[in-house]
Amino acid sequence: MSAITLTDLDISYGETQITHDINLSIATGESFALVGESGSGKTTVLRAIAGLAPEWTGGISVLGQERSHGVDRQFARVCQMVFQDPYGSLHPRKTVDASLGEPLAIHGIGNRGDRVEAMLEAVGLDRRFRFRFPHQLSGGQRQRVAIARALMLEPKVLLLDEPTSALDVSVQAEILNLLKRLRREQNLTYLVVTHNLPVVSFLCDRLAVMRYGRIVEVADVAQLKSGQLADAYSRELFAASGGTLVQQIQD
Repeated sequence: MSAITLTDLDISYGETQITHDINLSIATGESFALVGESGSGKTTVLRAIAGLAPEWTGGISVLGQERSHGVDRQFARVCQMVFQDPYGSLHPRKTVDASLGEPLAIHGIGNRGDRVEAMLEAVGLDRRFRFRFPHQLSGGQRQRVAIARALMLEPKVLLLDEPTSALDVSVQAEILNLLKRLRREQNLTYLVVTHNLPVVSFLCDRLAVMRYGRIVEVADVAQLKSGQLADAYSRELFAASGGTLVQQIQD
């Protein structure tokens, strides 16, 4: 069964159409990237899947469940989104404990304290961080908390919007290694938006290249690493990355 299926997906903001005829099938357990220049529609696709861009036509299915328009509480149990800016996505006046416990309270899930501490441990933070506020955390620690919050309801699909672009270079590799480990341990499916091709090379299995709201090519990461991309625009992106993808990130 496909984890994510998009069928003839057209997304609009008001009278402005952002994407055109998006068709994708992402396998369960796969890590798939959407790449392209700013304004190509990558993040808009994530927002539509998450229910944050309700003006769309076509089909969105996650783990066999058809996506309705708008917020869907049951859908939140299977699919969650991690946003680009970990400081902006965390409430500045809520402790880590409150941020992680909120999804459990909304869905009536008990044993909150143990679940919060277990998830902090899963993302590499010990219990000392539980009652800190976002301003008391580094950028990497905030992103770990954001990832932990997304996983509190034990979803099987994560939507990752530029998960490392707001972080210092020194901690980007730590977060990418964390995401790779969590995917393996929890059998997660990722849909990743990024402009960073080395990130795609490290974290993903396949990618779709977007331009002007359309998919121009779907390729395996092996094709990306070797530069064997079919579309001229895809090759331009590869050339802009330096023409070679050096393994900059180490396990």
